[in-house]
Amino acid sequence: MPEYQRCFAWEEEQFNILIESIKTKQFIPPITIGAFHSTNGNKNFIIDGQQRLTCILLAFLDRFPKKEAGQPIYDVLVNENDDEEDEDETKNDNMIEWTFRELLSKGNNKTSILSKCSSEHYKELNLNLPDDFFTKNYLGFSYIVPGNWDSSAQQKYFSSVFRNINIQGKSLYILESRASLYFLNSELKDWFDPKFSKDISSSVVDKSKKSRMDFVRYLSLLSQYHKTKDENKVAYRYARKMEEYYETYIYSVVNDDDSVLFGKYSDLYADKKYHDRLEVLSSYISELDLQRSYSSIIDMDIFFFGLIYHTLFKKNNIDTTRKEALTKELSEKITKLKADVKHTKTPSLLKYLRTRVKYSVNIYSKYIAR
Repeated sequence: MPEYQRCFAWEEEQFNILIESIKTKQFIPPITIGAFHSTNGNKNFIIDGQQRLTCILLAFLDRFPKKEAGQPIYDVLVNENDDEEDEDETKNDNMIEWTFRELLSKGNNKTSILSKCSSEHYKELNLNLPDDFFTKNYLGFSYIVPGNWDSSAQQKYFSSVFRNINIQGKSLYILESRASLYFLNSELKDWFDPKFSKDISSSVVDKSKKSRMDFVRYLSLLSQYHKTKDENKVAYRYARKMEEYYETYIYSVVNDDDSVLFGKYSDLYADKKYHDRLEVLSSYISELDLQRSYSSIIDMDIFFFGLIYHTLFKKNNIDTTRKEALTKELSEKITKLKADVKHTKTPSLLKYLRTRVKYSVNIYSKYIAR
């Protein structure tokens, strides 16, 4: 199962319908499996059908995960307009961060797995399925072999297959959709989704403590700024299609294109050797006490645009011994920006976003370690 695959989203009612459909020999859409070729050998990825396969495993074990006892649903990306989340972003609140990998990690046979499925986390189903249920019923599958073994071509192909298939089902959560764009290049996962970003949130939209920094947003906007050196060109003509803008950035990095918008990633980090600078950024976030919840996207942007730009793009080091003066100047700028009612009301407007990029980058430039 590729890493981008979503967590288990089905309710017990959907589970029961699937099992009943199998019992009564009804048509069930086939599982879609994709052949992927790499220098490390061939792999078969589950492109579509994880929910059905998970249900069959749960039926075999006669257990169902208790959602109230599971880990919270995925993080919700911080809302750029500081208002309530869109319905599309909250409709999956019944999901838990759980896949069948968790069961397989408990053992390689039914007895060993069940011995580690506590009643606190799993309910007993009492399905009473006959012994031959799993040997006399079959689930069809489609096996896709791409015509081009080039890794970037495969990546694009399977990402599009996954996304197109899921248009017909439950809407893809934004993070799932993005992850499907870069999953075949595991070297870049931490670049797009560093661990520290999960602990940085906005309290205004984070009423249940589940929102998180959208790190791809910062990377894409700052990549274009780094290429053009002009904040007024950042996201130009993308005002109403920012997710397309972020996806274009991800594609450009994964394929190392010489992008008109973002430049060539290998010019910034040859051979994808970015981890050291990401560690430096993580240490600055810790030293400056920035790994916390923010009251507004305005606050978050002022604190992070300049820090990320100078650390990852300019590869400068920040003088953290001047932490108090830096924090004071950033906070004063936030206060001034929030004095503009229009800015506070609609911070996602590009003219305001570009202003935050400019101010944040300029402030941090005064605190470069010499």
